[in-house]
Amino acid sequence: MSNGMHLDTERCARAVRSKDARFDGWFFTAVTTTGIYCRPSCPVVPPKPQNMVFHPSAAACQQAGFRACKRCRPDTSPGSPEWNHRADLVARALRLVDDGVVDREGVTGLAARLGYSTRQIERQLLAELGAGPLALARARRARTARLLVETTRLPMAEIAFAAGFSSIRAFNDTVREVFALPPSALRARLPGRPPAAAPAPGTLNLRLPFRAPLHPDNLFGHLAATAVPGVEEWRDGAYRRTLRLPYGHGIVALTPMPDHVACRLALGDPRDLPVAVSRCRRLLDLDADPVAVDDRLRADPLLAPLVDKAPGRRVPRTVDEAEFALRAVLGQQVSTAAARTHAARLVTAHGDRVDDPEGGLTHLFPTPAALASLDPASLALPRSRRTTFTTVVAELAGERLHLGVESDWTEVRQRLLALPGFGPWTVEVIAMRALGDPDAFLPTDLGIRHAARDLGLPSTPAALTARAAAWRPWRAYAVQYLWATADHPVNVLPA
Repeated sequence: MSNGMHLDTERCARAVRSKDARFDGWFFTAVTTTGIYCRPSCPVVPPKPQNMVFHPSAAACQQAGFRACKRCRPDTSPGSPEWNHRADLVARALRLVDDGVVDREGVTGLAARLGYSTRQIERQLLAELGAGPLALARARRARTARLLVETTRLPMAEIAFAAGFSSIRAFNDTVREVFALPPSALRARLPGRPPAAAPAPGTLNLRLPFRAPLHPDNLFGHLAATAVPGVEEWRDGAYRRTLRLPYGHGIVALTPMPDHVACRLALGDPRDLPVAVSRCRRLLDLDADPVAVDDRLRADPLLAPLVDKAPGRRVPRTVDEAEFALRAVLGQQVSTAAARTHAARLVTAHGDRVDDPEGGLTHLFPTPAALASLDPASLALPRSRRTTFTTVVAELAGERLHLGVESDWTEVRQRLLALPGFGPWTVEVIAMRALGDPDAFLPTDLGIRHAARDLGLPSTPAALTARAAAWRPWRAYAVQYLWATADHPVNVLPA
């Protein structure tokens, strides 16, 4: 699959006829005779080929005047995996739109973050996605509005502003235009009575879809094994953590299920819902295309048995890029347990306290600004690592180093390598888990070298890197399969 798939009408039509769910999110089918757009796996009888028009995004369908199908609900499709392996302007802009930047800062704020003019951004988004930033943000607001209408008892006026609409009228008009129903009718269509009242104010229970297969063991095992006490925990079969969000804070519980991830969110401000959902999806790598990844890795006969044994491994990522960078430094050349201890001390001393009636979470991870004045002597680290830690804190707090969904992966690597104490391992693990580069690779990692030796792969970094060229652009996923050969808690779904 490649960019511009919606232009290959014959291939798209075959996917629609076969109702292939693997293509959900890659493109959308608009039916000219009904004025409705669907996901490729829609269960209805496929329309005639001459009545189908294909678009690269839901926003493009809406901009062309099509309404969302009430059967397949295309607005709830997993996101396009196309943006997972790209760091160009369009991919970075789309990630910022999903993170709510257009709603909070406008198109000019989006442009300022990316360092381009609004005109350049409009032109490139229209060329690739068929919709500009305002249309993409509007589609995101409509999706959030539907989620709140169908899963909460919130009054419609509160939903309108929580979803990011500037007025109740704009909310009503958009929902009616996108879904061909007013908000009250959307809620009335739910089977039985309206959604039950939430057990606590601001608590929502959602389903996060993904493309099958998904192997949860290393994903949730890694998050649970490296959890920082007070910020993260594994409780009752769910990974729970605190979230620092634009309008406040939240607590999320994520539970792996056979066909979705159950997501329980407690938010201080409902306006943070779409950002929280976007960050949770990113944390769990739910928009990946596991079939494309595994097919590439399976082509290597030494990796094929690992892929066949547990297909669908994801890369555990993060909800806060700066937090992960700081934790990566704390984890240099120490055990997982030691890294958790160092981070927990920082959290207790400098993190903001939160209440968690449902569990044992106590703090938000401290921001770089909160850590900027800490005494290096208070860190139970070697002197050189103290310097590394305080340097990266100062760079982040002073905004000379910026880590975010819009970051240019190559530029950030160069900036990090220029800092004291940052070698290839630290830079690549940040690129893999914080920046989301699916091609990040760790040839110097001890676990990778041991796995390579045991499998008969080259074990020296240079030779392994040369062999791994055939795995591109999915080397970060190869890392997950190689790590999984070790007997380590990060590879096991907690009991």
